Amino acid sequence: MARVVKPRKPKVVPATPMQAMLEDYIHALEVQGFTGDTRSVRRVHLYMFERWAADRGLLEPVEVTRPVLERYQRYLFHYRKKDGKPLTFASQHSRLSALRQWFKWLTRQNYLLHNPASEIDLPRIPKPLPRVLTASEAETILQQPNIHEPVGLRDRAILETFYSTGMRRTELVNLKLYDIDREAGIVTIREGKGRKDRVIPIGERAVAWFDKYLDESRPHLVVEPDDMTVFLTAQGESFSRNALSLIIREYVEAANIGKRGACHLFRHTMATLMLEGGADIRFIQQMLGHSRLDTTQIYTHVSIRMLKQIHSATHPAAPLKRDLSEDRHAMLFQTQMWTGDEPTAATLFAELEQEAAEEDDV
Repeated sequence: MARVVKPRKPKVVPATPMQAMLEDYIHALEVQGFTGDTRSVRRVHLYMFERWAADRGLLEPVEVTRPVLERYQRYLFHYRKKDGKPLTFASQHSRLSALRQWFKWLTRQNYLLHNPASEIDLPRIPKPLPRVLTASEAETILQQPNIHEPVGLRDRAILETFYSTGMRRTELVNLKLYDIDREAGIVTIREGKGRKDRVIPIGERAVAWFDKYLDESRPHLVVEPDDMTVFLTAQGESFSRNALSLIIREYVEAANIGKRGACHLFRHTMATLMLEGGADIRFIQQMLGHSRLDTTQIYTHVSIRMLKQIHSATHPAAPLKRDLSEDRHAMLFQTQMWTGDEPTAATLFAELEQEAAEEDDV
C-alpha cells in the first residue's frame, strides 16, 4: 500500500486585537510549561468566547465588561451542541474558568486596568453517581468492533488497552510504539497529567490484541512520515480526543447494555473491578497516576513489579491463564508492603469523577 506524506497545517494569523492577545496568552502558557493538551483546550474555550464577542462587535478585550460576561454566561447556559443537548455545568464551568484566567493574565500584563471577570460566579458542578461497568458488560462492549477489518481490529486493541490499563484518553492518544514493552507487559506513560511519567502494567490479553493490531492493521493505516504513534486514524493521523471519545461512545451504545459513556468509563471500571478484586487502593492510585511513586530507585522497581502482580491477580481480563498461587502471593505481599492509613475509596472515586467532568469539556 502506497504511503502518503502528511500535509502541514497552516499557521493561524490573528485577525483582531482580541485574537492577537489570545495567541499571546497561549504562548505565555507554553513558556510557563503548560502541556499542549492544556493549551489546546484553553484555545478552544477562549475562541468560543472570541467568536461570540466578535458577532456583537467586540473586537478588543478592553471592550469586555462584567455585564458582557454575564450575558455570555447566560449564552452558555442556553447553548445547544450539534446533538441538541446543552452543555453540562462542568463544561460551562471550564469555559468560564478559562475566561477568568485569561482576563487575570491580561490585567497582570497591564493590557487592562480592571479585571471584568474577577467577580463572575461560576456554576456549581453536580456530583452524579459513578458510571461503571460490570465485567460482563465490559466484555460485551469489547466484542462490538468488526475485527476482520483494519479499523475494527484497531478499535478492539484500543478498547482492550483502556480496559486493561485505565489510562487517560490523552495518554492513549499520545502513546508511541516504544512506550509499550510487550515482552515485559508494561507501558510507559510519558508526561501524563501534571507532566508526570509513570510505568504501569498491561495485561496479557491486551498485549495479544495489541500484537495483532501491529501485525495486521497498523501497516494499512500508517502514512509517511511515521512518527511512531501507536493508534492511527483511517487517514494515518493521530486521534483527536473528541474523535476517540466518539468511537468509544458508539461501541458502548451498540452494546445495548443500558449505560452511556466513553473513554473514561473504562478508566473508572478498571479501578472499580480491581478494588472489588481485592487490590489495595494505593496500587490502584499508582495505576491511575493519582499518587507519586517514591523517588528512590529501589522502591520504584519494587512498586512496578508488584503492581504488575496485583494487576494480574485482581483485574478480571489481565491474564490469559490464571496462576492461583501467584495471585495469593501477590495479595499477601500487598498487605505487608504498606504502612500508615489506607486512602478511602471515596477519595479515589472523587478524583475520578473530577477527571470525568474535565474530560466532558474537551
